[in-house]
This record gives sequence, C-alpha cells and structure tokens, in this order.
Amino acid sequence: MSLPHPPTLPLPGSRSLQYFYTGVTQGINFPEFTAVGLVDGQQFLYYDSNIRQAIPKVDWIKNNEGPEYWTRTTQIIQANEANFKVSIGTVMQRFNQSGGIHTFLQMFGCELDDETGATDGYSQFGYDGADFLYLELRSTSYVAPVKEALITKQKWDGAAAEWEKNYLTQECIDWLKKYVDYGMYSLQRKVPPQVSLLQTDPSSPVVCHATGFYPDKVMISWQKDGQDLHEDVDVGKTFPNHDRTFQKCAKLKVTPDVWKKNQFTCVVEHKSGDPIHMILTEEKIRTNSAGE
Repeated sequence: MSLPHPPTLPLPGSRSLQYFYTGVTQGINFPEFTAVGLVDGQQFLYYDSNIRQAIPKVDWIKNNEGPEYWTRTTQIIQANEANFKVSIGTVMQRFNQSGGIHTFLQMFGCELDDETGATDGYSQFGYDGADFLYLELRSTSYVAPVKEALITKQKWDGAAAEWEKNYLTQECIDWLKKYVDYGMYSLQRKVPPQVSLLQTDPSSPVVCHATGFYPDKVMISWQKDGQDLHEDVDVGKTFPNHDRTFQKCAKLKVTPDVWKKNQFTCVVEHKSGDPIHMILTEEKIRTNSAGE
C-alpha cells in the first residue's frame, strides 16, 4: 500500500523494529493471516494462521528467548488475527462489498537514533492496497484518508490512540534495544555497497545500482556539476538479496550529448563508510548493447 505520511527516513545511526500484519479473505491458497517482525530490516519472527505459532527466524532470538516469550508472542498475534478477521468483514460492509478477495494490512513500528536518542513511531492500515487509516503521533489521533474509515477513527481517537502512542514510543523502543543487544554482531555488521552504472541502450536512462550492502538504509542521489539533481531522477525502493544484503537503484534520464558536456555523479551514502562518488563516463557504463 502507499503511505500518505510514511515514517521519517532513518538517519545513518538509527535502528528500527517493524511488524507487518496481513489478513486476507478466504478463497485463495494463502494463509488468512500472517505476521512478520523485522529488526533493522532483518526478519526475526514469523506467524501464519496455518501453523498457529510464532516462530524464530534468526539464531539471535532463538538463543535469547525461551518458551514463555514464544507463548506470549503467539497469544498476542492470535488476538490480532481474530481482530483482523472481524475488521475485514466490517470494512467490506463499509465499502458495500459482499464477496471477493480482499486484504487488510497493518504496518507499525518504531525507530531509535543511536547518536541522538531521538525516537519515532508509526502505525498504518491499508485495505485492498490503498491507505485506510494511520496514527498521527504528534496529535495522538488517527487520520482517515477515506470516508469509510471515519467511524473507526472516531472510535479509536482517545484511549486507543493514547495506548498505541505509548506502545510505539516506549515499549516498542525497549524491545528494539533488547533485540539489538541480542543480535549485536549480525545487526551491527556493516557491509559496503557495490556500485555500478547500468544502461540498456544509449537512449535509455542511466541506472546507478547499489547492491550487497547491509544494513538496508542507504541514500542514492545524482548530482550535476556538484549540485543535487531532483528532476529527471527516479529513486527506487530497497529490495532484499538472497544473502540477506540489500539492493537499490536510482535512474537518471539524460541524453548522451548532455552528460558528455557536464559532470554527472551518482552519490551512494551508507553507514559502512564514506560516501561513494561514481562519475558518469562512457567507460564506466555497463550496457546490453551489442559488442559491449
């Protein structure tokens, strides 16, 4: 789903704890409810309505939390699963829908800046791939992007909003600190990105591709003669690699005659080291053109 007011992009020294809850109506070969937990982009927890049990996905959580933790976590997620089943039916009624395949999603979590101690949190709901409701932390109230969510906003503003804000700014942060301590090595490892300039053919955009980095927070930008470019630049999302590293790219729309007369530079900033500056030259471009 798209996010109308996404959480502030973490600073280089920040840590994050995220959860994704997804509920779907019956009729497809997919669990009716799934829950995923991530620390700094690394999945540590999984649950679905078929297995009915929260399970660890990394060694650092297996080695530090025992049966009581997993029993308690499973009970919490099962309670959310029950709420999600009710919510999907309720929202379907709001949209005057009586059948079909529908999804209800919640993304929530918190962030902690290691250097300043600043914290942030967010909780957002989506229905069928569109924004439905989100919590505004500063005003401690919910925002309804669609009229069908107004009833929920009215019910949840007040005690529910206060409870969720307290969770996101206090309990969530406490758990985040604990998880980071557990996974000291794997979560604090820093792997620098490998940067390449790619192009399908001379008339296509030049892609600055960064891959193999960890953790997942990275900034990619283009500069023209030392000045940041915003127009004709399309920065993509961050995607995971099979080896638990990440990749991201930024496309620059520019014709060969323009970039050969100016200095265009891709700048990749990652906490693993100093920014990487890749100056656009014909020799550095990897292309699919014949003979390359």
